[in-house]
Amino acid sequence: ADESSGYESESAGGERAGAAAPGGTRGRQRRARTAFTSEQVCRLEKTFQRQKYLGATERRKLAAALQLSEIQIKTWFQNRRMKLKRQI
Repeated sequence: ADESSGYESESAGGERAGAAAPGGTRGRQRRARTAFTSEQVCRLEKTFQRQKYLGATERRKLAAALQLSEIQIKTWFQNRRMKLKRQI
């Protein structure tokens, strides 16, 4: 249960003190959050305005153009669609 939170903060020890077995809180480290540049966000938003879903070819081209991974592009579009859904 503790591993799924994704927080590996040193100051969070009070909550789990003694609750887990030694070494039990050392799970996989979560990947650092991507800091998109303003140019990348602008290009992503423009692409999103034209089409809400990208096929594999479009995703590959956009990832190469923005120097991001295809997974980062895919995740950004998923998150952006959810943001749009919340706004509606």
